[in-house]
Amino acid sequence: MIRTLVFVLAVLALVIAPTVAPWLEFVLTIAIAKGFAALGVAILLRAGLISIGHAMFFAISAYGVAFFAGSGISDFGILLVLSVVVAGMAGAVVGAFLVRYRAIFFAMLNLAVSMVFYALFAKLYGITGGTDGMPVPVPHVFGLALSEPAFKNVLFYGSVALMVLVGFLVHRYLDSPLGHALSAVHTNEVRLEYLGVPVWAVLLVAYVLSAMLAGIGGAISAFAIGRVVPDFAFWTASGHLVLVAVFGGIGGVPGAFIGALFLELLHTKAAAYTDAWNLIVGATLIAVIMFLPKGLYGLFSRSEVSAQ
Repeated sequence: MIRTLVFVLAVLALVIAPTVAPWLEFVLTIAIAKGFAALGVAILLRAGLISIGHAMFFAISAYGVAFFAGSGISDFGILLVLSVVVAGMAGAVVGAFLVRYRAIFFAMLNLAVSMVFYALFAKLYGITGGTDGMPVPVPHVFGLALSEPAFKNVLFYGSVALMVLVGFLVHRYLDSPLGHALSAVHTNEVRLEYLGVPVWAVLLVAYVLSAMLAGIGGAISAFAIGRVVPDFAFWTASGHLVLVAVFGGIGGVPGAFIGALFLELLHTKAAAYTDAWNLIVGATLIAVIMFLPKGLYGLFSRSEVSAQ
């Protein structure tokens, strides 16, 4: 009951925030987009798999939006769905090979594949625009042509609604036998195989789902920024997603979004006052890792247990 009340109040605060401070609309939209991608990383972390390359699916979806928009598709919903499907298909192809590996091999192979995509996005100038990137025009919403400010407003509230809906579905997945099997891979993979559970299939489903979540984030970012660049797929972007997942905590779905919102707001405010914002963000991350090993969501869960 307490958790539900806190969740409702948090969503209401998120919805109201841009009306109090309009500059928050863009910041929060980007934070939610990164939260989706970090949630995908967090799902794999439950199985003990660290993906230092998940930004490639973030970028694939973002470029998908740009390509589909350039081909004449102008509806927001269709662009979002198509780009996420493309990210999921890429996740199925890449994941079919990578989920066979564990530990550092899984992490490094994800990094290597992501850098191949980064190089392609940066070098294929005639197709992707190279380092200049590709523009993303303002799409139609339910057939209506909106001004850019009006669309950004719709995008923000649509992102919040999508966060609640997708978050609930992911929670149901993690609470299902398939989700529990994913956690069991980390604790005792051999025993899981003895029970007749195909570990490869369990991990592939998780990998495709994580790619699609990153795809949702990439599509939202493409719409919010209005341009897609190769840096979306760079290894530092993937590392940032891992940090967001760890910072927020992998104990529950809200953790990824809590971490993304906190870090994005911290980065925005720190960068506004000092050039040493990296130092502030880094020190905060070190403090959380040292004193809150379960992340910010773990702190919330601890307080909830204490209240009971």
